[in-house]
Formats: sequence, structure tokens, C-alpha cells
Amino acid sequence: MYDTFDNQRSDEIAALLAVASEGSFVAAGRLLQRHPTVVSKRVAALEARLGIRLIERTTRQVRLTDAGAQLTQKLRTAIDLITEAEQEASAGAAEVRGVLRVAFPAAMGRQWLAPMLPAFLEAYPQVSIVADYNERFVDIIAEGFDLAIRMGELHDSRLIAKKLGDHRRILCASPAYIEAHGQPAHPQELADHNCLRFSGFSSYPEWRLTCGEQQQSVLVAGSMTSNDSEALLAAARAGTGILAAGEWLMSRDIAAGKLVRVLPDWQMDAQGGIYLVRPSARFAAASTLAFKSWIEARFNAGLPWQIGEN
Repeated sequence: MYDTFDNQRSDEIAALLAVASEGSFVAAGRLLQRHPTVVSKRVAALEARLGIRLIERTTRQVRLTDAGAQLTQKLRTAIDLITEAEQEASAGAAEVRGVLRVAFPAAMGRQWLAPMLPAFLEAYPQVSIVADYNERFVDIIAEGFDLAIRMGELHDSRLIAKKLGDHRRILCASPAYIEAHGQPAHPQELADHNCLRFSGFSSYPEWRLTCGEQQQSVLVAGSMTSNDSEALLAAARAGTGILAAGEWLMSRDIAAGKLVRVLPDWQMDAQGGIYLVRPSARFAAASTLAFKSWIEARFNAGLPWQIGEN
């Protein structure tokens, strides 16, 4: 239906409405800035397409037929609805209201971002949030999300990204594991330890570590592999092995003494970050811009999981 509503049809409708409003082809031509004969031809084309006379023409005046009057009334109603829809859309861009669809990384989102959301909703009571927690990188354009939080490196050039902070992956183990198996002094010694492996790493099953300009790649092995970082964290707490994961995941356990750093001068994926991404910078709704400003302010005050600040 919509692909057949071309410029010719819209021109025909405009001509009919102008004649109905102005009462003559001459006056309608002045309104549309077209010659009266052009207006007449467009109305005639509309009549031919519909197979019914819409206007009675005499030498002195034009008059709408009953069919023409009914069609004109419905077309005006339709135009009023279109105008109202445009005004509502424009107001939505100016007012902080409506539904905001946001995609969060599952574990980090539940642990650190979910507790923040009530404060945003309190500040903007006319906004409701649909929050999706998922470890996969959702296609926010295809799946209709307004915003997403992503960790790691960005590869989708279609997205507008704002870096919120650095994403550090560190190594930790329980004090009991270190007491039983010793503290590795160099990354290559990890090959002799029981390493808890997250299968979602892009380098899996390698751990790629950096320390300043130094880089080391180690093929690690261990008794547990999972795509769930929280399951691996539970195993690390229990003394099962060494875990490489985001600082956000382990900071509370480090502060509580349940975990200790392993190879504290080294980290994985030093170039990674935490990003707010959205489909486009153009025509963003006010609710999208409000959330962007709000979460930027929260992260500018300091990463919520920074060790020593929990």
C-alpha cells in the first residue's frame, strides 16, 4: 500500500483539497503556486483513477459532488492525523518521556548497573525502561534498542560510541589456592596452574597478558570452563583455581579478602573499554539523551567497582 502512494497521488490529493478550500481552479493554483490548468489536470487524473466525478465544473464556478465532499472530508481527517502524529513525534524528541530500550551485559549489568536504574527512573518519572541483560552483543539497530552498554573493543562502525571508562581484566585467586599452589611470578607459569577459563574471551583458550610494553600469550588449561563469569567466580572463591575476569566482577571479593591479585602488574586486553553505544546521533529522543548524560555523570564520578571504593 505505502509503496504505491507516490508523488503523483499526493499531488492529485493536494489539488482536490485546494479546489475544495478555495472554490476555484484559479484560486487553488495561487495557493499551490501552480497554473490553474495544472490543478485541473491533476483533479481530472484523480477522477479518472477513482472512476467517479468529484467536481462539477461550470463556466462560473466549481462545486464538489457528494462523492467529492465525502472524499475531501476523509482526506482532511487523515491529514489531521498525520499532523498530530508528527507533532507527537517532535514532542517526544523534546520531552523526556516514553519507553527506553537498553541492552546491558548480563553479569556486569545485574551487579552494577541494575542498582543505578531506580535513581534514573526517579529523576525522569515519565520514562519507563525495558532492560535486556545478555552476554552476547545484541544488534541494537536490528533489534530496536535505543542504547547499549558494551565492554571490550568496538567493531561496529554503524554505532555512535562514548567511552565511559577503562575495562581492566585482572587475575585473581583465593588465599587458600595461593597457599596450596604458590603465587606465579611470570605469566608463562600460568601453564602449570589450574586456570578457570571463560569461553567468551575472543582469544580463548589463550590468555593474552600485557604489562606496559611487554606482552605474553599463554595457553592455559584447567578443571573448569564456562560461558558464565559468575559461575567461575564462585569456583575461584572456593579455591579451585586462578580466574581472569573483569575488575568489576572481583573487586568486592578482593576488598573482602576472599580473593587476592595474581600477577598484579599484568592484565588482559589492555585496550578494552566500557562504552555507551547508540544507533545514531541524529534525531535522538530526549529520553535517550537524558540517559546518556545521566550515566556519563555517574561514570565520570568514578567507576563504581574501583577497588577501595566499594
